[in-house]
Amino acid sequence: MAMVDYILALDEKLLLFINGLHSPWLDSIMFTLTDGKAWLPLFLTVVIFIFIKFKWKGFYVLLLVGLVIFVGDQLSSALLKPWVGRLRPSHQPHLEGVLHIVNNYRGGLYSFVSSHATNSFAVATMLWLLLGKHYKWIGIFFGWAIIFSFTRVYLGVHYPGDVVAGALLGAAIAWGIYKLVQKFAASAIPM
Repeated sequence: MAMVDYILALDEKLLLFINGLHSPWLDSIMFTLTDGKAWLPLFLTVVIFIFIKFKWKGFYVLLLVGLVIFVGDQLSSALLKPWVGRLRPSHQPHLEGVLHIVNNYRGGLYSFVSSHATNSFAVATMLWLLLGKHYKWIGIFFGWAIIFSFTRVYLGVHYPGDVVAGALLGAAIAWGIYKLVQKFAASAIPM
Protein backbone atom coordinates (compact mmCIF):
# COMPACT_ATOMS: atom_id res chain seq x y z
CA MET A 1 0.00 0.00 0.00
CA ALA A 2 1.43 3.36 -1.02
CA MET A 3 1.89 6.06 1.60
CA VAL A 4 -0.89 8.21 0.06
CA ASP A 5 -3.33 5.27 0.17
CA TYR A 6 -2.38 4.60 3.80
CA ILE A 7 -2.98 8.26 4.75
CA LEU A 8 -6.33 8.34 2.94
CA ALA A 9 -7.43 5.10 4.63
CA LEU A 10 -6.38 6.45 8.04
CA ASP A 11 -8.24 9.72 7.29
CA GLU A 12 -11.40 7.74 6.54
CA LYS A 13 -11.06 5.57 9.67
CA LEU A 14 -10.68 8.66 11.84
CA LEU A 15 -13.68 10.27 10.14
CA LEU A 16 -15.83 7.20 10.80
CA PHE A 17 -14.71 7.10 14.43
CA ILE A 18 -15.56 10.78 15.04
CA ASN A 19 -18.78 10.61 13.03
CA GLY A 20 -19.69 7.43 14.94
CA LEU A 21 -19.77 9.34 18.24
CA HIS A 22 -23.20 10.66 17.29
CA SER A 23 -26.19 10.88 19.58
CA PRO A 24 -29.39 12.95 19.21
CA TRP A 25 -28.34 15.63 21.73
CA LEU A 26 -24.81 15.89 20.32
CA ASP A 27 -26.16 16.00 16.75
CA SER A 28 -28.21 19.03 17.71
CA ILE A 29 -25.25 20.79 19.34
CA MET A 30 -22.85 20.08 16.47
CA PHE A 31 -25.38 21.15 13.86
CA THR A 32 -25.90 24.44 15.72
CA LEU A 33 -22.17 25.06 16.26
CA THR A 34 -21.28 24.47 12.59
CA ASP A 35 -23.38 27.51 11.69
CA GLY A 36 -21.52 30.82 11.99
CA LYS A 37 -24.62 32.51 13.45
CA ALA A 38 -24.21 30.50 16.65
CA TRP A 39 -20.99 32.39 17.32
CA LEU A 40 -22.37 35.92 16.80
CA PRO A 41 -22.33 36.83 20.53
CA LEU A 42 -18.61 36.04 20.69
CA PHE A 43 -17.87 38.05 17.54
CA LEU A 44 -19.97 41.03 18.60
CA THR A 45 -18.31 41.13 22.02
CA VAL A 46 -14.85 41.19 20.44
CA VAL A 47 -15.84 43.81 17.84
CA ILE A 48 -17.17 46.06 20.61
CA PHE A 49 -13.97 45.50 22.61
CA ILE A 50 -11.82 46.36 19.57
CA PHE A 51 -13.64 49.63 18.93
CA ILE A 52 -13.64 50.65 22.60
CA LYS A 53 -9.94 49.88 22.90
CA PHE A 54 -8.61 51.08 19.54
CA LYS A 55 -11.21 53.62 18.33
CA TRP A 56 -10.80 54.21 14.59
CA LYS A 57 -7.88 51.74 14.34
CA GLY A 58 -10.45 49.08 15.06
CA PHE A 59 -11.42 49.37 11.40
CA TYR A 60 -7.92 48.16 10.46
CA VAL A 61 -8.38 45.06 12.61
CA LEU A 62 -11.74 44.32 11.01
CA LEU A 63 -10.34 45.03 7.55
CA LEU A 64 -7.48 42.57 8.10
CA VAL A 65 -9.87 39.94 9.49
CA GLY A 66 -12.13 40.46 6.48
CA LEU A 67 -9.14 40.19 4.16
CA VAL A 68 -7.99 36.84 5.56
CA ILE A 69 -11.53 35.49 5.29
CA PHE A 70 -11.77 36.66 1.67
CA VAL A 71 -8.38 35.23 0.69
CA GLY A 72 -8.99 32.02 2.63
CA ASP A 73 -12.39 31.49 1.10
CA GLN A 74 -11.14 32.13 -2.43
CA LEU A 75 -8.17 29.77 -2.05
CA SER A 76 -10.14 27.00 -0.34
CA SER A 77 -13.50 27.13 -2.14
CA ALA A 78 -12.79 28.69 -5.51
CA LEU A 79 -9.34 27.20 -6.17
CA LEU A 80 -8.42 24.12 -4.13
CA LYS A 81 -11.76 22.30 -3.84
CA PRO A 82 -12.46 22.13 -7.58
CA TRP A 83 -8.78 21.60 -8.42
CA VAL A 84 -8.29 18.67 -6.01
CA GLY A 85 -11.81 17.34 -6.62
CA ARG A 86 -12.00 15.16 -3.50
CA LEU A 87 -15.63 14.29 -2.82
CA ARG A 88 -16.99 15.07 0.60
CA PRO A 89 -17.52 11.98 2.75
CA SER A 90 -21.26 12.72 2.62
CA HIS A 91 -21.12 12.36 -1.19
CA GLN A 92 -18.96 9.21 -1.27
CA PRO A 93 -20.98 6.28 -2.63
CA HIS A 94 -19.02 3.73 -0.57
CA LEU A 95 -19.90 5.58 2.66
CA GLU A 96 -23.64 5.71 1.91
CA GLY A 97 -25.44 4.04 4.80
CA VAL A 98 -22.23 3.96 6.88
CA LEU A 99 -21.87 7.68 7.55
CA HIS A 100 -24.26 9.32 10.00
CA ILE A 101 -25.87 12.34 8.30
CA VAL A 102 -27.52 14.99 10.50
CA ASN A 103 -30.65 16.77 9.23
CA ASN A 104 -29.82 15.56 5.71
CA TYR A 105 -26.97 18.10 5.65
CA ARG A 106 -24.36 17.00 3.12
CA GLY A 107 -22.58 20.23 2.16
CA GLY A 108 -21.28 20.99 -1.31
CA LEU A 109 -19.69 18.43 -3.58
CA TYR A 110 -15.98 18.84 -2.77
CA SER A 111 -14.13 18.47 0.47
CA PHE A 112 -10.43 19.42 0.33
CA VAL A 113 -9.70 21.79 2.01
CA SER A 114 -12.27 22.73 4.61
CA SER A 115 -13.29 26.37 4.14
CA HIS A 116 -14.64 26.44 7.69
CA ALA A 117 -11.21 25.43 9.00
CA THR A 118 -9.34 27.74 6.63
CA ASN A 119 -11.40 30.79 7.53
CA SER A 120 -11.68 30.15 11.26
CA PHE A 121 -7.96 29.52 11.71
CA ALA A 122 -7.15 32.54 9.53
CA VAL A 123 -9.33 34.70 11.81
CA ALA A 124 -7.90 33.20 15.01
CA THR A 125 -4.33 33.60 13.80
CA MET A 126 -4.83 37.18 12.60
CA LEU A 127 -6.48 38.21 15.87
CA TRP A 128 -3.68 36.54 17.82
CA LEU A 129 -0.98 38.26 15.77
CA LEU A 130 -2.67 41.65 16.11
CA LEU A 131 -3.85 41.48 19.72
CA GLY A 132 -2.49 38.37 21.44
CA LYS A 133 0.68 39.97 22.76
CA HIS A 134 -1.31 42.25 25.07
CA TYR A 135 -4.61 40.36 25.34
CA LYS A 136 -3.88 36.67 25.89
CA TRP A 137 -7.58 35.89 26.19
CA ILE A 138 -7.90 36.45 22.42
CA GLY A 139 -6.49 32.91 22.19
CA ILE A 140 -10.07 31.77 22.82
CA PHE A 141 -10.51 32.12 19.07
CA PHE A 142 -8.25 29.09 18.57
CA GLY A 143 -10.69 27.13 20.75
CA TRP A 144 -13.54 28.43 18.59
CA ALA A 145 -11.66 27.43 15.40
CA ILE A 146 -11.02 23.91 16.73
CA ILE A 147 -14.66 23.39 17.75
CA PHE A 148 -15.97 24.98 14.54
CA SER A 149 -13.71 22.72 12.45
CA PHE A 150 -14.43 19.58 14.50
CA THR A 151 -18.16 19.94 13.78
CA ARG A 152 -17.40 19.45 10.09
CA VAL A 153 -15.87 16.02 10.70
CA TYR A 154 -18.56 15.03 13.20
CA LEU A 155 -21.27 15.92 10.68
CA GLY A 156 -19.53 13.85 7.99
CA VAL A 157 -18.96 16.70 5.54
CA HIS A 158 -15.15 16.74 5.86
CA TYR A 159 -12.37 14.29 6.49
CA PRO A 160 -10.00 15.14 9.35
CA GLY A 161 -7.24 15.77 6.78
CA ASP A 162 -9.41 18.42 5.10
CA VAL A 163 -9.69 20.22 8.42
CA VAL A 164 -6.00 19.96 9.31
CA ALA A 165 -4.96 21.19 5.85
CA GLY A 166 -7.53 24.01 6.06
CA ALA A 167 -6.25 25.04 9.50
CA LEU A 168 -2.66 25.16 8.24
CA LEU A 169 -3.71 27.09 5.13
CA GLY A 170 -5.70 29.61 7.18
CA ALA A 171 -2.85 30.17 9.65
CA ALA A 172 -0.38 30.60 6.76
CA ILE A 173 -2.65 33.12 5.03
CA ALA A 174 -3.00 35.18 8.20
CA TRP A 175 0.72 35.05 8.93
CA GLY A 176 1.59 36.06 5.36
CA ILE A 177 -0.84 38.98 5.31
CA TYR A 178 0.29 40.10 8.76
CA LYS A 179 3.94 40.09 7.61
CA LEU A 180 3.02 42.13 4.53
CA VAL A 181 1.18 44.66 6.69
CA GLN A 182 4.14 44.84 9.07
CA LYS A 183 6.44 45.56 6.16
CA PHE A 184 4.33 48.00 4.14
CA ALA A 185 1.70 49.46 6.47
CA ALA A 186 2.89 49.00 10.06
CA SER A 187 0.84 52.01 11.21
CA ALA A 188 -2.31 49.96 10.51
CA ILE A 189 -1.42 47.56 13.31
CA PRO A 190 -3.19 48.76 16.47
CA MET A 191 -0.37 47.98 18.92
